[in-house]
Amino acid sequence: MEYSPKLAAALLLALTSAMIVTAQNDDADYMVNAHNEVRAAVGVGPVTWDPVVAAYAQSFAEKRRTDCQPILSPDGGPYGENIFRAPGTEWNAIDVVIYWASGKQYYDHATNTCSAPTGESCDEYMNLVWRDTKTIGCGAVVCDGNAGVFVICSYSPPHMVGQIPY
Repeated sequence: MEYSPKLAAALLLALTSAMIVTAQNDDADYMVNAHNEVRAAVGVGPVTWDPVVAAYAQSFAEKRRTDCQPILSPDGGPYGENIFRAPGTEWNAIDVVIYWASGKQYYDHATNTCSAPTGESCDEYMNLVWRDTKTIGCGAVVCDGNAGVFVICSYSPPHMVGQIPY
């Protein structure tokens, strides 16, 4: 099943309340629910929120506040990671997860390969649906000077590169 606007619409319908990403992002339910909608679409079990993983993610997001660069944590940290950086401040959990889930359109499950064009990736999608991930934690900041938002979700355990995610 390829990613389509139908998946995006299903996410939007299932998650009618939007969480505005702010520096004080403390409502994990929206992010967990958005992740679990994508995971359920491919038959992968749900994830739950882990405050330890979330503290790690928030700490890293704080480091990106001044430059707002879409950079993963050094050496990948102890978790799998997805990052999202966008202009403006009106982004919500659904937007972020739909963006990451859009990588599905480039992912070939049969061959476990990604045929994404330059600048696109399947990595975020594979982190979303990695079958062994049990917990997530996310952090977000509005970048200095309203330069945009930086969001990071960390995954435990992380996706094992080279293995089929589901």
